[in-house]
Amino acid sequence: MNNDKQNRGADLAYAALDEVPQPKADAREITGLLKTGGKITGYQLSDGATISKEEGVAMAKAGEIRGVGVAHRKDTEYLKSLPDASENNNLSSLPTVRG
Repeated sequence: MNNDKQNRGADLAYAALDEVPQPKADAREITGLLKTGGKITGYQLSDGATISKEEGVAMAKAGEIRGVGVAHRKDTEYLKSLPDASENNNLSSLPTVRG
């Protein structure tokens, strides 16, 4: 894909986000997903902690999780990966873990 198409795709992805928090220097990353019935209910962080989806949104807004933005569907906020050149760090590419 050429750079112009990549840039447009990234612009569209950013436009779908309500908020792109600035991560703190010690921000953690999401390394796994907690799921119930195929739906994401929480996240595993790079320090091994597991948190609910709601806690993840609050932590991301506070700059405590890097690589994500906040979006919403109806009245529910959730996290989305920030667009970059890597598919490996997309939330949908992360493994499902036990809470």
